[in-house]
Amino acid sequence: MFITENKEHRLITQNFFDILEQNPAEINKKIAQSQSFMNAVRELIELCGDDPDRDGLEETPYRVLKAFLEYTEGYREDPKAHLMKTFDVDHQELVLVRDIEFHSMCEHHFAPFFGVAHVGYIPNEKITGLSKIARLVEGYAKRFQVQERMTTEIVEAIEEILEPKGIMVVIEAKHMCMCGRGIKKSNASTVTSSVRGIFADQPDARAEFLSLLQGRI
Repeated sequence: MFITENKEHRLITQNFFDILEQNPAEINKKIAQSQSFMNAVRELIELCGDDPDRDGLEETPYRVLKAFLEYTEGYREDPKAHLMKTFDVDHQELVLVRDIEFHSMCEHHFAPFFGVAHVGYIPNEKITGLSKIARLVEGYAKRFQVQERMTTEIVEAIEEILEPKGIMVVIEAKHMCMCGRGIKKSNASTVTSSVRGIFADQPDARAEFLSLLQGRI
């Protein structure tokens, strides 16, 4: 039994993509793809050995669709746009936003990885709101990702928009594709970093950043 189109399903899809008025053909394509995806989830449930029509699993394909659309909200925005609102402030020292929580999705297994990002920069002529840094991290996290790319994307976005004297990002995360399957090392974590400007050229600046993270990584 395949899932037939449901009015609620259609409205959810329209709300996520929000392009009906601009391009009805595109939204219809997305709805058809959503339908195919839900039918594929039903087949996966059956392949794994369960009954997709039993109580508890009957609505699972729809729930999985909604979840994946939420997991990948970052594709429907430009994370760099959060940095466009800037302020002229005479501050020449480190600005560090620590422990920015994020949840992302490994592009290799579609398994979650999650952790914290630490973002620091030394302003040149402009700064941005502190919450905008967190929104930037969230925008890149809400995609199919690898941690290494995400670290670099955050650095490059800040470098492009704020043009700071230096920028450094450190991310620490646990990957369920490693902790919950495969080698199953539940205590393993991955740390990545990316640096530009002063942080790349001056060991003292890099050491200051890392000293402020002591006990966190």
